[in-house]
Amino acid sequence: MNALIAAAQAARLKAYAPYSKFHVGAALLDEYGKIHAGCNIENAAYPQGWCAETSAIAAMIMAGGHAIAEMAVIGSGDLLCTPCGGCRQRIREFARGDVRIHMCNEDGRVMQTFTLDELLPASFGPENLK
Repeated sequence: MNALIAAAQAARLKAYAPYSKFHVGAALLDEYGKIHAGCNIENAAYPQGWCAETSAIAAMIMAGGHAIAEMAVIGSGDLLCTPCGGCRQRIREFARGDVRIHMCNEDGRVMQTFTLDELLPASFGPENLK
């Protein structure tokens, strides 16, 4: 887990957040044991920005991964930085309900861990379309 958190910390430092000044990093472990990281990328047209979790998922897909085994998210400030609703659904596309998502402070200390089912109960996923 230390490598996962370190990757999220490093990604957070690369965030492009000129408007909100709220830097977020995320890192995930894929089914092959490889870590993929992402940061938030803001845009002057606000809805066009990318969350760190979305960036990490895109990096995983580009590297050939298809399943999230574990994830860490690091935001700015003293409060928990949990994935937004859209990111929870994006995570759901690639993760089972028991996947652990660690919310960390800027120093990398785990503040709280949730399963995806706790963050997105009674979710809609790929199996619903079969």
